[in-house]
Amino acid sequence: MTTLYSALWVLPISSLPIEAGAIAVDGATICDVGTLSSLIAKFPNAEVRHFGEAAIIPGLVNAHTHLELTAMRGFLDNEEGDFLAWLRKLTLARLERMTADDLYVSASWGIGEALRAGVTCVADASDAASESMRAMRDAGLRGIVFQESFGPDPRLVQDNFGKLKERVAQLRGLETPLVRLGVSPHAPYTVCAPQLELISQFALSEDLPVMMHAAESLAEKMFLQDGTGSFADGLSKRGIAWESPGISTIQYLQRHGVLRTKPLLAHCINVDEADLEILRNNDARIAHCPKSNAKLGHGRAPFSSFLKHGITVGLGSDSVASNNTCDILEEARFAVLMARSGSDGTCEEGMLEANDALRAATLSGARAVGLEGRAGELQRGFEADFAVVSLSKTHQLPAYDPVGALVFTSSASDVIATFVAGNELYSEGELKSVDEDRLRARLKEISSKLRA
Repeated sequence: MTTLYSALWVLPISSLPIEAGAIAVDGATICDVGTLSSLIAKFPNAEVRHFGEAAIIPGLVNAHTHLELTAMRGFLDNEEGDFLAWLRKLTLARLERMTADDLYVSASWGIGEALRAGVTCVADASDAASESMRAMRDAGLRGIVFQESFGPDPRLVQDNFGKLKERVAQLRGLETPLVRLGVSPHAPYTVCAPQLELISQFALSEDLPVMMHAAESLAEKMFLQDGTGSFADGLSKRGIAWESPGISTIQYLQRHGVLRTKPLLAHCINVDEADLEILRNNDARIAHCPKSNAKLGHGRAPFSSFLKHGITVGLGSDSVASNNTCDILEEARFAVLMARSGSDGTCEEGMLEANDALRAATLSGARAVGLEGRAGELQRGFEADFAVVSLSKTHQLPAYDPVGALVFTSSASDVIATFVAGNELYSEGELKSVDEDRLRARLKEISSKLRA
């Protein structure tokens, strides 16, 4: 049965906006896009759902998040001036205070927030991938869950790599057409070079997507370039030898085979022109997380330069432990404004447009997570992943241009409905596949444990 979803505007992203537009959906697939009148003529027996003064857009893609940490929203705010202390408190709380069910609840609450924000696909980095995968399967969200791997000590490489392989073998059974598994060597300062090489080879042989935190902080830059700073000191205190390679993070990842996997790299703040050329030449993708970068005081990633070099870039919220909200429309606005304002108040990177940010939140985000040709656009034959965003509220009117209205005046609270694979998962203020009342009660229990 074909259903026509219509609104004042339809934004295919890969083509011009369509006024008085509609999309035709049959099951899980978009079967046509055009004006409402043309689609009614083509599908005279179709059911028609009008959303009025709104825009139908491809589902938003959150290219980097940590769903299992949703229960830590605001928990780490007092440690943001010391990134190592922030990481230590996060890790201890997750390992010592949160059960498997706590992590499932935390991920499920994050999924509910994502669906309310028009997000239809996430790239989730997780040390508890089974809980995140189960939560995504239960809710009907699309995405990739990257099982994290840690191991800065070269003496423990085989043990750590063996554990990752066992974990992957177990997690394969949780994959579905919507939920895929990947692997994530966490970061250059938490995974030693031999382990990076083994994971990269493993990912290529097993066709596993790879995600990694890269070039995120000054501490990481000091660690790699001259062997100083908090990360180097931390290894020394643990009796782990470290010799600085004296190169950038991107050069280091290239040296040890990570870039052969065409990875999704989160952050990429401390990169230069040579690094960007390396990323482009290796078809690496970037998850740009402007709000998290700013909140943790890590700096401003060169979003405009990413685009100028032809690198595929998606937008990520990072965890709400470092961002506090999962709102990709707000992330898009922040990305444009940060790129327009150089450190000295000038527009040193050039004037990005609203179109650039919306493309990163949809089409480019889908490509960044490996869904090119399937999602991120409203196009015949693509997955029926889409969101409906109101354009009629006080803070949005008048709306002269739908793209500008979405990026510069809209946010998660303006989302009317969210569909994944043709399934209506959120509409009229209600989540259809997530039991918010039960999760809310459990989330309060978890936060009490974390505060104790």
